[in-house]
Amino acid sequence: MKDVEEFFTTNQKIDYCINCAAYTAVDKAETEVEKAFEINAKGAKNLALVCNAQDAILIHISTDFVFDGNKTEPYTETDIPKPISVYGASKLQGEVEIQKTLKKHFIIRTSWLYSEHGANFMKTMLRLAEIRDEISVVSDQIGTPTYAGDLADVILKIINSKNTNFGLYHYSNEGETSWYGFAKAIFESCKNSVRVTPISSTQYTTAATRPKYSVLDTARAKKVFNSIPYKWEISLKKAIENR
Repeated sequence: MKDVEEFFTTNQKIDYCINCAAYTAVDKAETEVEKAFEINAKGAKNLALVCNAQDAILIHISTDFVFDGNKTEPYTETDIPKPISVYGASKLQGEVEIQKTLKKHFIIRTSWLYSEHGANFMKTMLRLAEIRDEISVVSDQIGTPTYAGDLADVILKIINSKNTNFGLYHYSNEGETSWYGFAKAIFESCKNSVRVTPISSTQYTTAATRPKYSVLDTARAKKVFNSIPYKWEISLKKAIENR
């Protein structure tokens, strides 16, 4: 908290704080509960407190993992969150802390975030393809891959437009697929001939349970931010070209 306060007070007036920091090791969070909540909940609260004191607007990135995945149609902002993992619970608590502390905030839930940078599903698949002829990928979890570059563009649009419709929003690319479908599209986009085999979630055991369905309804964000997201397949090709 002290470091955050010091950063705000020693720099020029900060109008917007974009919080992309998070504990995102979904499976590890099941055993590092305290650490996950310290970063995802308490960290978000500390930022909200300082933003409130400095009259800054907080743009906070959250996740589709706040839902249990039992729906069969896209989740809206009014659906009641029911996280089924420590990671999801810690991110939800971060949302709650921001909403209690700070009026001037945008909480943006997104899903299956990836890019040509950092560690993410696309980068993992491409790395595995260099050492394997066949890759098995879960086919019964449905969501929407979202290109980080597109999310960044929307955040910049919010800032440049000086939008004051504060609150909770869902944003992702358009369409839906499975992790298996996403993997196949990645390899098709870069003309890689690695064989992708579909498997069920029960065949790929993980410490944390993932939502079976976590597609987000982005209607509110489209209307308020005047932004139409690209189809996920189009953005994937852009990410492949930029890598």
